[in-house]
Amino acid sequence: MSNLETLKTELAQNRDISKYQFTQAVGDNVMVVPKEDILSLLRYLKDTDKYDFLMDVCGVDYPNREKRFDVVYHLFNSKNASRLRIKCAVGDNETIDSALPVWKSADWFEREAYDMFGIIFAGHPNLRRILTHHQFVGHPLRKDYEADRQQHCTSTLPIFFDNEGEERGDVLNPNCVPLNIGPSHPAMHGTLRVMVELEGESIVRAGCEIGYLHRCFEKMAETHTYNQVIPYTDRLNYCSSPMNNVGYCKTVERLLGVEIPPRAQALRVILCELSRIIDHTVSVGTGGVDLGALTAFFHLFTYREKVYNLFEKFCGARLTVSLTRVGGMAQDIPDGWLEEVLAFCKEMRQEIDEISSLMLDNKIFIKRTQGVLPVKASDAIAWGYTGPLLRACGVGLDLRKTQPYYGYDGLNFDVPVGTNGDIYDRYLVRVEEMRQSVRIIEQVCKNMPGGDYSIRDRGIVLPEKKDVYGNIEGLMNHFVLVVRGLRPPVGEVYDATEAANGELGFYLVSDGSGNPYRLKVRPPCFAIYQSFPHVVKGGFIADAIATVASMNVIAGELDR
Repeated sequence: MSNLETLKTELAQNRDISKYQFTQAVGDNVMVVPKEDILSLLRYLKDTDKYDFLMDVCGVDYPNREKRFDVVYHLFNSKNASRLRIKCAVGDNETIDSALPVWKSADWFEREAYDMFGIIFAGHPNLRRILTHHQFVGHPLRKDYEADRQQHCTSTLPIFFDNEGEERGDVLNPNCVPLNIGPSHPAMHGTLRVMVELEGESIVRAGCEIGYLHRCFEKMAETHTYNQVIPYTDRLNYCSSPMNNVGYCKTVERLLGVEIPPRAQALRVILCELSRIIDHTVSVGTGGVDLGALTAFFHLFTYREKVYNLFEKFCGARLTVSLTRVGGMAQDIPDGWLEEVLAFCKEMRQEIDEISSLMLDNKIFIKRTQGVLPVKASDAIAWGYTGPLLRACGVGLDLRKTQPYYGYDGLNFDVPVGTNGDIYDRYLVRVEEMRQSVRIIEQVCKNMPGGDYSIRDRGIVLPEKKDVYGNIEGLMNHFVLVVRGLRPPVGEVYDATEAANGELGFYLVSDGSGNPYRLKVRPPCFAIYQSFPHVVKGGFIADAIATVASMNVIAGELDR
């Protein structure tokens, strides 16, 4: 009996499921339930330990339908790697119960669905805009909102707080000192605003404002063909752009039902692990800068540039590479490239040891990070933490192990796990992950499969240039695919990869046309950063700076 059939049997024992629909879409378990049942159903699934993660909540707009919106919940079980998608139909003027009483991670996800679609979550204590500004009119991801309709903000909000209960609101405590940190503060990278109230150096309450880099990637995806979306994914987590390329293309390929050649899989693994190294390099290096350790920053960025040199030799680009295509890779590697990658790995092994001594063994760094603002594993799961921050809390969840793809299950590597969930453990995990990435790259380079770097399906992949210029069939194939675009079947899929910051998920809905009907990104640091006001409460202002650095918040994926 499948997981879905087992769940159906168990639910039938304690509730009326006559109005429920149970289906499997592209291998995913899907339930369609009445919106009135969603809160009790989510509570049952969590309390019975069937699903411990609420990974995402999002909306889909069907303007010609009686109940215009679908509210979609993505659940995950970290123990057996099973997933469940729950969908509820909601009318334009209707409400649906907030999932916040069950999962803390629903907070920002529901606010995003409200902001983008106007879906109202009853019982949400702070249903206000999150990605668009306070002067914005309308909801940009509705189908009747024009993609080129821009609205500019002409004023700023005063200090406010999105905390719980009596701590929420715009009224400031006269006994505390209000303070804006960012977006111009160096530690906030020009894209984050943190507002705090201080008693001396201690934070009484804190609030976050995001959206400074929001460019509505998901709306742009609806107006472009599937392969044209790839350069936009580069701009999500721009510190490790190939990982975004891979995650998106893997999702489209799963909906198409195609498997890319072994050589393309191996090349994607190498690119992803090189990207993981440089992403952690940025995180550790800039984290050191925010604590006053400038030397490590310059030292680490030398090796980041060496990876960019490898990218440049591969495709001519450095930061935003757009190296993947739906169906494989854009091109094959040049001669001698694997040898240069192996030489880099040999050099990087020594560099990781150096940076470990320089930072992790440094007394000042240890005092600034060890035991500072720790997060318990249970809280991390409730907030939807994934990646290094979750593993720092002692939860050894890594999709390369629990849901292996591209041959990761045949590679020899370890998943580093922390114990305290503090700032120090977060850096400790990242540094060790760099070592493991080097191990992975060396194994793949030494066992690189032969064969093609892309499938040769005329309905998916452009023909070689020699065929375009050399024969009429190739020219016609090229013309039709460029004009019409590849066309996945009608359906939907959610697929995820282990990106540098955690689970990078794409929820794709296809209507059979050449453009995605809906493409929702589940960015790793979105769920993580929403916990920031709660994590830093009671800490020092300097600890808040260290915390946001250790979270490795990348505004490109946070705001999209």
